[in-house]
Amino acid sequence: MADPFSQDDPGPAVAADAGDPGPLNPRTPWLSIIGIGEDGLPGLTPASRDALDAAEVVFGGARHLELARAGERGRPWPLPFAVEPVLALRGRRVAVLASGDPFWHGAGGSLAAHLAPGEWQVFPAPSTFSLAAARLGWRLEETQCIGLHAAPFARLRPHLAQGAQIVALLRDGVAVAELAAWLTDQGFGPATLHVMEALGGPRERIRSLSADGSVPRGITAPVSVAISARMAERPENPGLPRSPGLPDRAFAHDGQITKRRIRALTLAALAPRNGELLWDIGAGSGSVSVEWCLAGGRSFAIEQHPDRAANIRANAAAFGVDHRLAVIAGAAPDALATLPRPEAVFIGGGGNEALLHALWLATPPGTRLVANAVTLETEALLALWHGAKGGELIRIELAEATPLGRMRGWTAWRPVVQWSVTR
Repeated sequence: MADPFSQDDPGPAVAADAGDPGPLNPRTPWLSIIGIGEDGLPGLTPASRDALDAAEVVFGGARHLELARAGERGRPWPLPFAVEPVLALRGRRVAVLASGDPFWHGAGGSLAAHLAPGEWQVFPAPSTFSLAAARLGWRLEETQCIGLHAAPFARLRPHLAQGAQIVALLRDGVAVAELAAWLTDQGFGPATLHVMEALGGPRERIRSLSADGSVPRGITAPVSVAISARMAERPENPGLPRSPGLPDRAFAHDGQITKRRIRALTLAALAPRNGELLWDIGAGSGSVSVEWCLAGGRSFAIEQHPDRAANIRANAAAFGVDHRLAVIAGAAPDALATLPRPEAVFIGGGGNEALLHALWLATPPGTRLVANAVTLETEALLALWHGAKGGELIRIELAEATPLGRMRGWTAWRPVVQWSVTR
């Protein structure tokens, strides 16, 4: 990678004076990302203070700029948040202030994505998560740490379970009452909430209450809430299981849904891994995509029916995975043309010869492909491709006990043929 501060383009020089360190060395990082706590300047390390003192321009939130006494050098972040004003000063001495650790729910990652190694240096401070765990005596490695200051509470759903420990960052004091009400609706009214304000500074305050109790007034930002999860005696929503195959009733659908037990076998064949991408073709309710995302992956759900696409979006939001699941309106293979290449593909509906040919050409070697068939025609097609390409071909036949007069008998489900293969 070319050096952005090569002699061919050294960037604008900084005039030197008695109190100025002079122009940047071409190898010196121009950007300092500095973590600052509620204790302000006294809490900064000497290296952080030196970087802050050397900066011509200091970006940060209004609170950060006040804590750092940035004065006329200070520039508040634009609303909505954007990194372009910082990048526009490339080559000058710039500091960015962030709460605690800038690379944990902070501006550090957003900036580094646009910078080359060597352009920036970072000076982290203890994060709110670290301070919260220290106050409560919680093991940080056993605590879920989530930023909810700009995200829906549904992001908590995969983590809610009896005894779970969660620290969540919130946007303001009003959000505390909203979170308490949401937790109560989820069946976690007895959960203990430790409301933590301005951790690490002179204004620090910690108050504890139950989610279904009275939330005190006058809660001020910055605020975080540590949740010690406890369920009601008979909760309707006792938390999400880690195993695949969530109940069908948990999803909005019009009947076009990969049924729970078939879905569990389908996800086992798809073998989701953290960060991997799925193409879910003919997604229906999006149940396979949702469970893929709950396992840590990302998904494009391809669906041509508007009502079903709306159900997919609703399900993604309800399970807190709408940041991982995108709905693509249209039919495959045309709708796939501009999508990034996947690690896995699921054909839940509309499988045909042309689609299989297109997928075989479009996906790279190593892609896992799983197709389910419920019609004789599609079953024959999968049998043909299994003979040509290999993989596994299984027939899934299940039956359920149902009333038969005054007794019970077996009612057979429609059989499903499943072909799975690695491209």
